[in-house]
Amino acid sequence: MYKQNQFMKRLLLTIAASAFILFVLGNPRKGNQEPTGISNTTAKTNINEGSEKLTKATFLQKIWDYANSPKEWKYLGSKPAIIDFDADWCGPCKMASPIIDEIGTEYTGKIVVYKINTDQERELSQVFGITGIPAFLYIPTTGKPFMTSGTGRTKEETKKMFIENIEKFLQVK
Repeated sequence: MYKQNQFMKRLLLTIAASAFILFVLGNPRKGNQEPTGISNTTAKTNINEGSEKLTKATFLQKIWDYANSPKEWKYLGSKPAIIDFDADWCGPCKMASPIIDEIGTEYTGKIVVYKINTDQERELSQVFGITGIPAFLYIPTTGKPFMTSGTGRTKEETKKMFIENIEKFLQVK
């Protein structure tokens, strides 16, 4: 009986701690509080500065018309691409957003960088099984795309991660 009570106490404590952590990490901040130190204006980038926002309609035109060919991946673009799946409330997304824009600018003419807001484009998130963000879909001009998620601990590590993945999955240097 004692071991069973101890187990129940530990289980309850673990559940409570997990719920608290999920609440704190997943709770969108209100007002001027920015835990990452990055302002909202930095996270909301202009589509002309290295990346382009995709909606379902533009995705179907530029990336893959899954409505007409749901079982066969056929990339419609002429250059390799990266799609950044993000959301306005996501702290790591706010860190990655200006870096991916910078990558898009540095690789102009070689790759195309797109962004999909997972809150606004839920269907696109479901098509790719996005369960955590930020997530990045690397799309070569031929072959299958490759999905990664997360960022580095610092801006430098994150940028290095993007460059390594571009070289590895998109075969672009």
